[in-house]
Amino acid sequence: MNATDEIARIAEQEQRLAFSAFDEATAFAIGSALRERALAEKLPIVIQISVWDRLLFYAALPGSSSSNFDWVRRKVNVVKMFQKSTYRMVLEQNSPDRAFKTGHGLPVTDYVLAGGGFPVTIKGVGSVGAFGVSGLPEREDHGVIVDALCDHLGIERKTLALPTKAG
Repeated sequence: MNATDEIARIAEQEQRLAFSAFDEATAFAIGSALRERALAEKLPIVIQISVWDRLLFYAALPGSSSSNFDWVRRKVNVVKMFQKSTYRMVLEQNSPDRAFKTGHGLPVTDYVLAGGGFPVTIKGVGSVGAFGVSGLPEREDHGVIVDALCDHLGIERKTLALPTKAG
């Protein structure tokens, strides 16, 4: 699967992993499932789920650091600005230094091109918040979120998963 195919698959993920409604209980259920998986698999991640005006769920797992908190903050800012997943933005922007092109006017202190941010989308409304994960390679950060959303929404993971990269 090349970058163009991956971008199309991620756009499909964003479209299909939408909610009919989203509230504090939903955020807690998904966040708790993410946390349980991270504990079981010893994933050194932080997890953040928020709507634009407030934080709904946050967890820092063993092995994560304060830099993961900052990475998630910057990823969530990208989701809010562009209304799409940050891994999709990485592939679309193709910027080795993780910075947006100067024309965007987005400082690296507040925005980063790194996978692990995914929009909270409500059908018929649009993006209302973001899921953020940091601590693994960016493709895996993205995949952990997609897996959790598939599980919560009753969608078979393999139907939306990105293929495993060789090598």
